[in-house]
Amino acid sequence: MNDKVTKFLEKYLQPIGVKLAANKPLNAIRDGIALSMPLVIVGSMALLIANGFSIEPFKNWLVDNGIFDWLVKITNASFGLIGLVAAFGIAYRYAESHGTDALSAGILSLASFFLVTPDLTTGGKEPQTGIAYSHLGAGGLFAAIIVALVSTAIFNWFVKRDIRIKMPDGVPPAVSNSFAALIPGFVIIIFWGLVYAGLKMTPFGDIHQILQVVLGRPLGAFGGSLIGAIVVTILTSLLWFIGIHGGNITGAIMSPIWLGLMAENLKVYQAHPNATMPHMVTQPFMDFFVYLGGGGATLGLVCAMWLVAKSARYKTLEKLITPPGLFNINEPTMFGVPVVLNVSLIIPFVLVPVINAIITYVAMSTGIVHATVGVMVPWVTPPIISGFLATGSHISGTVLQIVLLVIDTALYLPFMRNVDRVELKNEQDLEAAATNE
Repeated sequence: MNDKVTKFLEKYLQPIGVKLAANKPLNAIRDGIALSMPLVIVGSMALLIANGFSIEPFKNWLVDNGIFDWLVKITNASFGLIGLVAAFGIAYRYAESHGTDALSAGILSLASFFLVTPDLTTGGKEPQTGIAYSHLGAGGLFAAIIVALVSTAIFNWFVKRDIRIKMPDGVPPAVSNSFAALIPGFVIIIFWGLVYAGLKMTPFGDIHQILQVVLGRPLGAFGGSLIGAIVVTILTSLLWFIGIHGGNITGAIMSPIWLGLMAENLKVYQAHPNATMPHMVTQPFMDFFVYLGGGGATLGLVCAMWLVAKSARYKTLEKLITPPGLFNINEPTMFGVPVVLNVSLIIPFVLVPVINAIITYVAMSTGIVHATVGVMVPWVTPPIISGFLATGSHISGTVLQIVLLVIDTALYLPFMRNVDRVELKNEQDLEAAATNE
């Protein structure tokens, strides 16, 4: 039975996982958005402080002394630039994967992103023009992804066919590359200029609006739902089971959606820290409540190992995998236990994070636990701390993580006991065989 399950997954799921893992656009989206994570984390921490860690007297002190406005400025200059950074980063990584000039591709994508983004113009005797943070931040992610991928695809097409201005060999590479990008750059800018002009004549007005309607709402509804969280969680676990980093695959598709939903929560939290958040499922929801300890919520497995392991192998292994597991790094657990291709653990590995998602969604949607407020906490932040920070300094987030960890451990316990029993018997048989010799 075990061999049949493994062979079935390897036959039907592994080819799909391998193709997705090697997909250059998906990898570019994942790696390009990742470039903005330091900014997001810094901005989130500034916002958390600005809201006084939900301590009203402290927040009033910040406002009265002008510190609040300074912290908001930091938030806007960091968290508010996710889309802008993604427009450059995705194009850079996509061109890099094709071996073309990544810097030129990134710059052209960035210029195109600005080109298709509508201006804000103030009135008065001297009108001022600018661009809203709502388009430069997470709200502009869909447009950034499309612009970056299309712009770089055009750029790569010209470069691969050697349609470019060539400079003599003695010209410095920086100058030569800038001239080589001139022809594809001209085509890319004209193309997006025509797109901008064409959309302006429609009821949508601009690419941001049309993408929000065509992609944003359907994907947001799916990604922000409990069903969506469960589907993604199951797929992530199954990919991990066959040795493919499930989080990288599903994250490349879902992260823009979850970041967008997180940004909407953040907007509400900035205006009214005590208000009900509009979305339950966000990036921190998945990172810190569904995937406790990493994919498969394997921190529960680690705890179960400490409770029941009797074999020499697992008693040694538990000491090695616990420190990284506490910081949500579970590769040592995945390949050390192993969980990968271990049918004896596939049931809890798939089931546990699904149960975490259901419990967390119900707890947050009913108000028992405060929902995540849009603050991005580093994914390596240990449980207890991460739950407190992600929910806007509410102790309910910490309590929920403790409850989930207890449940996860209890669910993994019988399966870990069985795996350890088999390992202990093997060790005893080997010891007996060595003694008889």
